[in-house]
Amino acid sequence: MTLKDVLLGQEYTIQQVNTDDEELNSFLFSLGCYTGEKITVVSRLKNSCVVSIKDGRYSIDNQLAQAIVV
Repeated sequence: MTLKDVLLGQEYTIQQVNTDDEELNSFLFSLGCYTGEKITVVSRLKNSCVVSIKDGRYSIDNQLAQAIVV
């Protein structure tokens, strides 16, 4: 299941990040978005969603949300 399909407010563990872009992988890693880390979708907007990773909240677009498998 991807982040786009999860329930709001539920905590999930990231199983995989499906991107071929090394720069994007490095960016996500710097945010704390990597395999084994806990993530929660706080809210959904039209073209993005707000996620909570560790102590931060970030807005990611739907395409990136599709690439994060929980």
